[in-house]
Amino acid sequence: MSRVSLEGRVAVVTGAARGVGELLARKLSARGVRVALVGLEEAGLKRLAERLGTEYWYADVTDEEAMARVAAQVRERFGKVDIVVANAGVASGGPFAASDPVAWRRVIEVNLIGSAVTGRAFLPSLLESRGYLLQIASLAALTPAPMMSAYCASKSGVEAYAHCLRAEVGHRGVGVGVGYLSWTDTDMVRGADQTGVMRELRARLPWPAGKTYPLGPAVDRLVEGIERRSGHVYGQRWLRGMQGVRGYLPGLIGLGASREMRRVEPRLGEVPTGLVGAVAVRAARRLHAG
Repeated sequence: MSRVSLEGRVAVVTGAARGVGELLARKLSARGVRVALVGLEEAGLKRLAERLGTEYWYADVTDEEAMARVAAQVRERFGKVDIVVANAGVASGGPFAASDPVAWRRVIEVNLIGSAVTGRAFLPSLLESRGYLLQIASLAALTPAPMMSAYCASKSGVEAYAHCLRAEVGHRGVGVGVGYLSWTDTDMVRGADQTGVMRELRARLPWPAGKTYPLGPAVDRLVEGIERRSGHVYGQRWLRGMQGVRGYLPGLIGLGASREMRRVEPRLGEVPTGLVGAVAVRAARRLHAG
């Protein structure tokens, strides 16, 4: 599809305080988009809102009532919503058998349930504007990975949810896209790499899957996908090729992972089993405090 101008459009970006969401909000704003920022890191949201001359909403994407209020207030403030980017996400690592049940559940709740709550809250506005929703997924939706069970399950889930939603609302003029990102230079990835076993396992992945990619070009491709209202958006171009072989990947990953897991098994006790990354640390504190 040809690109359309984003000038004057209104976009909502969740998880906008840092990483993919923060840079995406800045790049959309530079294209004349009025951006509503949503997230749980109030200081970061406030700084970005001041920089962009816009407003932010402090809200947990898993909270149905809170997100319904955000949707109503954004609609009242900006008059419409043309674009929604469901980007908010967290991750955890480590063996499933030793995983922190609270952290494991939180990954599913934020990444999958939070995306659905976001879609439900803003869908009426998107139906009115015949808008576009971009659901951020991951390479983890295309292939399984040991030590990442919650993250892979959640990203596979949001991919399926977005495909279903597209089939339901396409005839009413609403576009739904899925954004795929490999390992991209964000706090989440840097947090995972702080653990020696996780860093080592990732380094041994075959090229190009084991590489960490710069954030800027990946977000540029997300913006291009929004401009084109694409059904699939690939932050790294090689991910497109994974679609054709994804059916073979569980078996292949299983064979290689068995060898690697036997090799690192004596060191699995070193691997933290909670949430990873700066935002995840704060989220974990809130969870256990509550």
